[in-house]
Amino acid sequence: MIYLNNAATTVQKPPAVAEAVVAAMAGAGSCSRGAADDDLAAARSVASARSGIARLIGFAHPERVAFTLNATMALNTAIFGLLRRGDHVITTDFEHNSVLRPLHELERRGVIELDYLPADASGRLRMEELDGLFRPNTRAVVATHASNLTGAVTDARALAHAAHARGALFVLDAAQTLGAWPVDMGAVGADVVCFTGHKGLMGPQGTGGLAVAPGVDVAPLVHGGTGVRSADPFQPDAYPEHLEAGTVNAQGLAGLAAALGFISETGVDRIAAHETALRARFVERVRGLDGFRVLGGSDGHDHTGVVALDVAGEDSSRVADRLAFEFGVATRAGLHCAPRMHAALGTLGRGAVRFSFGWFTTEDDVDAAADALAAIAAGR
Repeated sequence: MIYLNNAATTVQKPPAVAEAVVAAMAGAGSCSRGAADDDLAAARSVASARSGIARLIGFAHPERVAFTLNATMALNTAIFGLLRRGDHVITTDFEHNSVLRPLHELERRGVIELDYLPADASGRLRMEELDGLFRPNTRAVVATHASNLTGAVTDARALAHAAHARGALFVLDAAQTLGAWPVDMGAVGADVVCFTGHKGLMGPQGTGGLAVAPGVDVAPLVHGGTGVRSADPFQPDAYPEHLEAGTVNAQGLAGLAAALGFISETGVDRIAAHETALRARFVERVRGLDGFRVLGGSDGHDHTGVVALDVAGEDSSRVADRLAFEFGVATRAGLHCAPRMHAALGTLGRGAVRFSFGWFTTEDDVDAAADALAAIAAGR
């Protein structure tokens, strides 16, 4: 099977990741819950992952990197922990449901008011409309760093600058970019960066987290044991325990630490160049195929290694099934948890077929996928 669903989960990972998880399963104890050798080994693995994330995003405060199960939990933590009754929030049409649904829930409860920076039919964010969305009570701008549907990279620095100019916070969803695209928390101006371990970071599922800038306080989403200040009736104020109730996934984070080591040695710029080159090769091969349209492919954005195709007159899942069972190419069909983006692109009713490339994807993989599409187009 040629695996081109890396925007969902990277299946092909550095060998060191599995080796680290197996070693931790065999010898790691409970992080911050004991002083035996096995417990200290777990603590060291978690600390290594924490420091690795901080280095990757240019963040000088690794203690303010808190781990969660995934980006969804990290975003819920940030959104529910930052917003208060009467706040106004700006988000975008690019967003994944991990951003949209928490915001919708707070809007339904009457806690916040919500506006969207729209995308046009070509998949371009209408940045010229951003200034007009701010209100006196705007508390935060919450935005993805890259669309998980088209791969279009947002101008996160401009979004952060606009937010800060009006006294608002900027929360960056880096689920699609961290590890696969440069993310510099300080250069962007993000107050909170949310991430997951199992996509571009090439780590295990069940790992993720958020980095919280000094001076920004996020109220805990979960309250409970932390292994420190046990006599305190409330969640500790100190990070990372402030946002890390319960025992962390030491085995998964050992794998994430190994993945971060591989990314550091390989270089994010090199990874990004490889994936964008594969994207360009694929788009060149499939552009003009009868019945297929590249979504958001020429909208002026940079792009990660993601391509979504609209299939005229046909449900996207049928094409994805043919790719998998007839040609051995794994993709993802449907709405990709991005309903507003599909609505902007006119594909909400039928979805799209998404191809997403990773560091271990080869040119031969890309060519085989393009050949499969050409065969499908010729037979339609």
